[in-house]
Amino acid sequence: MPLLLTDRATAVSPLPLITTSEARMLGVPLSGSRWLRVRSGTYVDRKAYSALPPWQKYAVRVHAFTRRHPNAVLCLESAAVVHGLPRFGETRAIHVFDPDRPRSRTFGDVVVHTSQDPREVVRVNGVLTTGILDTVGDLSRLLPLAQALSVTDSAISPVQGGSLALDELRAHSERQRNRRGRARFRWVWDHADGLAESPAESISRAVIEWSGFECPELQREFRYGGVLDRTDFYFPTNGAIGETDGWQKYQLEDPAEAARLLTDEKRREDRLRRQGHPFARWDLTGAWKVNPLVEALTAANVARIAPPNEHLLATLRSNPRAKTAQRKPR
Repeated sequence: MPLLLTDRATAVSPLPLITTSEARMLGVPLSGSRWLRVRSGTYVDRKAYSALPPWQKYAVRVHAFTRRHPNAVLCLESAAVVHGLPRFGETRAIHVFDPDRPRSRTFGDVVVHTSQDPREVVRVNGVLTTGILDTVGDLSRLLPLAQALSVTDSAISPVQGGSLALDELRAHSERQRNRRGRARFRWVWDHADGLAESPAESISRAVIEWSGFECPELQREFRYGGVLDRTDFYFPTNGAIGETDGWQKYQLEDPAEAARLLTDEKRREDRLRRQGHPFARWDLTGAWKVNPLVEALTAANVARIAPPNEHLLATLRSNPRAKTAQRKPR
């Protein structure tokens, strides 16, 4: 399973885009192997593009599309690019909303959607897109459950830059005439939590529940020796603490700062262990794969209160909306 985005809104293309007309004007030859066509008449540096993570490749494709179609209204994962919502791997299609079409249509790698329910259209950094409320609601209806939870948590979490209220999302979905995905909506709204501080925490929370463990408290604080420590997950039955590592928080691009932060984290963990808290640690990959997270919690003697839900755990293994094969750009 491809990992997910951890940065925020991609206001401009992660790589410079050059069109055929600009190349002619600047005298840049596009016929060599250096350039990759990401959309008809739009190119990027091939080597730089190949080095991007999947979610950034998708952002390049989205911005290349808006360059060619500035009046198009982005929706779904394409709107998530400019709204700064979590994205998972490289989405297969560019998604556009057109309320005037009688039905949705697919043109190459572009899906044009319509809806019986109106959509707010806003401009974000010059790009037309469905509003954040509609975008979150639409993604919650269509994404696999753990991913939908991550998107919703992000939208209502102040720490993640969210600006929506859960009641606002719930009321918005109830007003829609389209009844598709009602059960999915209810699960997401019942489990969403604005205390989640990262997409990795949201994914982990879904895996914890589906694996049968007790529900943890989020962001529980402890004060030992005059030091205040906040934890990702606290399991009240045996006092265990769970932490999901998002390596970006350690600023690994700055070796000196990374060393300081890692040392502080080790001291923090030792301080909590000395007070009798079993400790479980995993990373995002461990959550996606399930077993590393399960093994970490089992080693920390976290209570299992139900059998694993294999059907829901299976939804972590694939994303039908992700790109699985190279398709000709349009």
